[in-house]
Amino acid sequence: MPASTRTQTPVASETITLYPVETKARAVKLFRNGANQAVRIPKEFELPGTQALIRREGNRLILELAPDKPKKGTLAALFFALDEIAKLGPCQDEFPEIGDEGLLPLDDIDFGDDAP
Repeated sequence: MPASTRTQTPVASETITLYPVETKARAVKLFRNGANQAVRIPKEFELPGTQALIRREGNRLILELAPDKPKKGTLAALFFALDEIAKLGPCQDEFPEIGDEGLLPLDDIDFGDDAP
């Protein structure tokens, strides 16, 4: 695919190559790779990288580029983690009862000679 038909869009300090939406359908053969069914992807449908996501919509299998996870310790990684946490939604679990029998009240704890 010519580079002139691709555009770059920055996403959280990274770039994802966008490909033209319209590509003619092409017949491909299915084959077995061990216990898995596989398909050889023609060059014009090639995705960059080594990871992809697949899902079924009716009789269609949708294959798309998996988003890169940002490098640990970066601001992009923080935003990615917060987004993943937000997808979980609020926790509906009840807070467990914690027995405090036998524990000293907080103001009776002696921290030693260093405490004011």
